[in-house]
Amino acid sequence: MKRACVIGWPVAHSRSPVIHRYWLKLYGLDGAYEMEAVRPEEIEDFLHSLGQWGYKGANVTLPHKEAALAAADRPDEAATAIGAANTLWLDAKGLLHASNTDAYGFMTHLAAEAPDWNKGSRPVMVLGAGGAARAILHGLLEAGASKILLANRTGGRAEALAQGFGSRVSVVPWEDRNRALAGCGLLVNATSLGMTGKPPLDLDLSALPKDATVADIVYSPLETPLLAAAKARGNRIVDGLGTLLHQAAPGFERWFGVRPEVTPELRAYVAAHLGAS
Repeated sequence: MKRACVIGWPVAHSRSPVIHRYWLKLYGLDGAYEMEAVRPEEIEDFLHSLGQWGYKGANVTLPHKEAALAAADRPDEAATAIGAANTLWLDAKGLLHASNTDAYGFMTHLAAEAPDWNKGSRPVMVLGAGGAARAILHGLLEAGASKILLANRTGGRAEALAQGFGSRVSVVPWEDRNRALAGCGLLVNATSLGMTGKPPLDLDLSALPKDATVADIVYSPLETPLLAAAKARGNRIVDGLGTLLHQAAPGFERWFGVRPEVTPELRAYVAAHLGAS
């Protein structure tokens, strides 16, 4: 039996088991997907003994993504550029490979829901300066975004993040975020604001063009206050659930040998599970 897991501290909140166990059953595979709660002080030893635990690979969630990159023998370009790994697998020689599929997941979902998001090469506004924002900046630039405006409540973090991406990323002071939306073709919330149990995102969409796309990485609730406000004024919206589903596919293929499909049925299944939780 092939086995994989998700590693985090804590890890009980992870939705990865719901997705991967669905695919294992759908494709009739002899495999298992487990959860491993690993303390930060134990993560290095755990990763170096992944095979001894019987795993072919793993997903990695907070706070271990940077440690996963550091432990890898063979990090790929995406993991190196983003500075963190969320997908690990062991090769036939026992070498630990690392990737980051967060940018892939976001961009694949964005392209499916809003294929013309970059029409006219208008500026993109990204809110946030954490790991998700870093991955999304990488994905947008790789896909040809010509100008990205980055805003974060802590300006210093935004400045530090922007420095690693060159001249196409410029920082907008948080207090100027509303008027900076004028002329943007895409707005991305890469913060946790608006998530269940978190404060809402304080943003006035008045200056945002009506034909712009609004995306949110938050998937609980599926329709955040930001997305509800954007939909009410006629903007196309892209929720965070598709990103979660698409980022899972490359790892599943590495561990279990089948490239899984992200289908409406999978989306409905995971959405129902989110509602139940």
